[in-house]
Amino acid sequence: MELLIEYQWGIFIAAEILSVLSLILFGFFRYFLVNKRVSVLFVFTFLAFIVLEAVLALMIYQHTGEFSTFQIVITIFVIYACTFGIFDFLRLDRWMRRKIGEWRGVELLNEKDYQTMAREKDSKCKAKKYRVSAMIHLVIFLIAQVIFWSMGTESLQEMLMYIKDFSWVDVGNVEQSPYPNETIYSIGRIWCLVFIVDFIYSWSYTIFPSK
Repeated sequence: MELLIEYQWGIFIAAEILSVLSLILFGFFRYFLVNKRVSVLFVFTFLAFIVLEAVLALMIYQHTGEFSTFQIVITIFVIYACTFGIFDFLRLDRWMRRKIGEWRGVELLNEKDYQTMAREKDSKCKAKKYRVSAMIHLVIFLIAQVIFWSMGTESLQEMLMYIKDFSWVDVGNVEQSPYPNETIYSIGRIWCLVFIVDFIYSWSYTIFPSK
């Protein structure tokens, strides 16, 4: 277990490199060799590395009892892979099939693919998609903040006190904030800024659809 803790970042980076390699091999077998059966195996390999990272983070947390930067980074990777990553992967799959189909002079897209691509270009569908993604991000953000604050406070009343009085934000000191340590405090503030920008950007497609 001590070896896992000592080399946790090296194991994580190696797992990420192997997972990316799995996606590359997936694309090679699916688009160039047109071997769907083998390509699916590399998708499962990619998922296996995601599970491995999650298990590693959980084991280290159970051993140390601390929620460190390592667990936070892996949590972000796993959440992305299980939510937005799926849609990004499907979008990339359609784009690859279209480009390689044009290059090879064959049709790799079906009618459903073209319908999906047409919806993605429609302003109303695009606005709806971004509204959904913004609300998903809102839920994930709030859950994460509640977890972070519960680690740095002793009761619900104390958490409500920080919600009613945001003067601790201007102070910029972790000791006077609801966060447990400097690492989570920094992540919480950066994530808050990213969330605000992403939320405004996502809803701009609804407020200004023509833009």
